[in-house]
Amino acid sequence: MSKEILYLKIAKIIEEQIATGTLKTGEKLPSIRTVQKIYNVSINTVKQAFLELESKSLIESRPKSGYYVSRAFNTRLALPSINKLHLSDKEKTPEDLIGKVFNTLTNKDFTQFSLGVVDKSMLPIAKLNKGIIKVLRNLEDSGTGYEPAQGNINLRRNIAKWSFTWDGHLTEDDIVTTFGALNALFYSLITVTNPGDTVAIESPVYFGILQMIKSLGLNIIELPTHPVTGVAIEDLKKVLPKIKACCFVTNFNNPLGSCMPEENKKEVVRLLTNHNIPLIEDDLYGDLFFGPSRPKPCKAFDEAGIVMWCGSVSKTLAPGYRVGWVSPGKFKEKMIRKKLLHTMSSPPLFQEVIADFMEYGRYEHHLRGLRNTLYNNYLFFQRTIEEYFPENTKISKPQGGFVLWLELDPKIDTAVLYDIAVQHKIGFAPGRMFTQHDQYNNCMRLNFAIKWDEKVEHSLKSLGTLIKQQL
Repeated sequence: MSKEILYLKIAKIIEEQIATGTLKTGEKLPSIRTVQKIYNVSINTVKQAFLELESKSLIESRPKSGYYVSRAFNTRLALPSINKLHLSDKEKTPEDLIGKVFNTLTNKDFTQFSLGVVDKSMLPIAKLNKGIIKVLRNLEDSGTGYEPAQGNINLRRNIAKWSFTWDGHLTEDDIVTTFGALNALFYSLITVTNPGDTVAIESPVYFGILQMIKSLGLNIIELPTHPVTGVAIEDLKKVLPKIKACCFVTNFNNPLGSCMPEENKKEVVRLLTNHNIPLIEDDLYGDLFFGPSRPKPCKAFDEAGIVMWCGSVSKTLAPGYRVGWVSPGKFKEKMIRKKLLHTMSSPPLFQEVIADFMEYGRYEHHLRGLRNTLYNNYLFFQRTIEEYFPENTKISKPQGGFVLWLELDPKIDTAVLYDIAVQHKIGFAPGRMFTQHDQYNNCMRLNFAIKWDEKVEHSLKSLGTLIKQQL
């Protein structure tokens, strides 16, 4: 029996023990050496088996202690439902709801589960401030001059080097810098589409993407998205003749947290390449993985240059710096002309600060701590929701990122619930914000990238109580 089959066989046996409750949540697994002796295999084979289980968030490693059954796996709450594909539904635009939610974001008395950014306590602000001073001293014009339209060379070089974390083979010449990831998506859309074209997106989808696509005069097809594996290949095949481009968040989609399996990503790239349809890939959550390694984006499998890989540090390091990028593949020259027309160039100062932060390993060090904090927060949220929310609540199981998607009893309208929660100084994002159709009315998105303390725990419990009262 081959080594590969052996490690998968061992992983499957342990997975079945977890699923049946033989190994319970929080229970310590036998040591690697013990498993080695039981199955008479090498240490490396057992390590591979444990890595496989970690990648599925079935087990977790605790420093100097060993491996334990993950608390993220066993939950009595079911996964959210998957809606059907709607090609001709009447739209129900959520602008009113979006405006209402954003009006409360500056209120410091609120517990904000609604805003999709990392809490400032989790960011290396002091180090970034030192970086600004260093860059101001070293830049010849203190950042007042124009950059080339393609963007800062130091930042592009560091992004290209960083792509090796997902087996990317990019060079600085493959990158165009932008004002954050949303701006990267904007340039990508105006580069490969014209008003009246149709774009396929996930559903539910981040409302900023939805609003931007509509503002460009484009039509939208929302593809049903599984809360674990993302868009189904069969649904994508059905709409290929109708669409001009796709726009997917393949790693830890916002708001579901789904992560498309690698084999699905390969198939998506193959299908779109055969039909010459560009894929605009928003990968800004890819570095916030909970497993042992970063999931590859679709760009890793792109040989024809049809994938436009977008990213930024807005969700990991410095939201307000508005530093993002895109690797536009075969559309690079056209995109640079579009950027030159719209903005001429990007501000050099913050690009240099981020390049300096990435250059000397500080970014990776910061990410390790951030991922650990986010994962612990996820477990806190999951356990509290399971204990204090109604029993028929359905909850996503993200393998990365920092948002949770909840599906409540069908009798609950989260737009109405939002108005009640605001009176208790609690904010969240109602589900209708994440679609152009009349759906997800009983759903909500919660941000768990906030500092876990008594106030946050109390607010989450109170939200569960308010939902029960509505029932």
